[in-house]
Amino acid sequence: MSTNLDIRLKRADKVYREDENITGVIAITTNSDLKHDGITLTVEGCVNLQLSSKNVGIMDAFYNSVKPIQLIGVTCEVSGSGRLPSGATEIPFEIPLKPKSNRVLYETYHGVYINISYAIRCDVKRSFLSKDLQKSQQFLVQYWPGRNPGPPPQIKDGRRSVQFKLSPVTLASGGAGAPDFVLSGQLNGTCCSISKPFTGCMKLEKCAVPVRSVELQLVRVETCGCAEGYAREATEIQNIQIGDGDIPPMVEIPIHMVFPRLFTCPTLITTNFKIEFEINLVIVFHDDHLVTNNFPIILVRD
Repeated sequence: MSTNLDIRLKRADKVYREDENITGVIAITTNSDLKHDGITLTVEGCVNLQLSSKNVGIMDAFYNSVKPIQLIGVTCEVSGSGRLPSGATEIPFEIPLKPKSNRVLYETYHGVYINISYAIRCDVKRSFLSKDLQKSQQFLVQYWPGRNPGPPPQIKDGRRSVQFKLSPVTLASGGAGAPDFVLSGQLNGTCCSISKPFTGCMKLEKCAVPVRSVELQLVRVETCGCAEGYAREATEIQNIQIGDGDIPPMVEIPIHMVFPRLFTCPTLITTNFKIEFEINLVIVFHDDHLVTNNFPIILVRD
């Protein structure tokens, strides 16, 4: 007997917000009557934390205590025991999207060491002589505009433009090995809407040697922690070249970066983990020497 089980959500983009209803249909197609012992729907959402290999062994107690954080777990019965006729059957459903007590629904995020995911699962129970049917469908959760949980206190100042000037004397390394140069510019704020581009401008005022490239890097900083300690890891998300070859002096170069939604989310700071972001402005000189300036940024949902 051939049987197909599917979950079809009403929204094509599968994006939902807290307190909304997840609606859709359970589609079951079978070429003969299907006897079952009940149909249930389960909505699950959790935060999975993982340590990098270099931290395992150093923080064994911490490693053992990194457990998934469940944000939502709701199970409802769609149908009791019964029989479905042959052919196609569609069962509509509607489930409210509400977190567990004392929890918040964080935005969907797929990182290297932190993953926040949500899924709806349908189980069709059958007798012990037949295999149960199961189907899972992932969906995305976003914040309501302006309702980021616990935004950092510096969010207001981050809306202002930031002026910067780089030279050998401003580098944290003291400028060792760096040629004589001056790079100035402006960022149009370090508190950014995740749905809008990161913008600004820069210009090379002077440089004693030719420049090979100017690049803009987006970096995520994931921190997993508990009472035993914290592990902080930074990984690059994307690298955009905004200047290629020897840049003429005093020419204004626009800065424009779109945040990739699959690998970013609004800045999130909780008791057990943090998801933060940084922008690196990288200048590569002709002799492969490079200098970097770091700008922490805050992402919000506008």
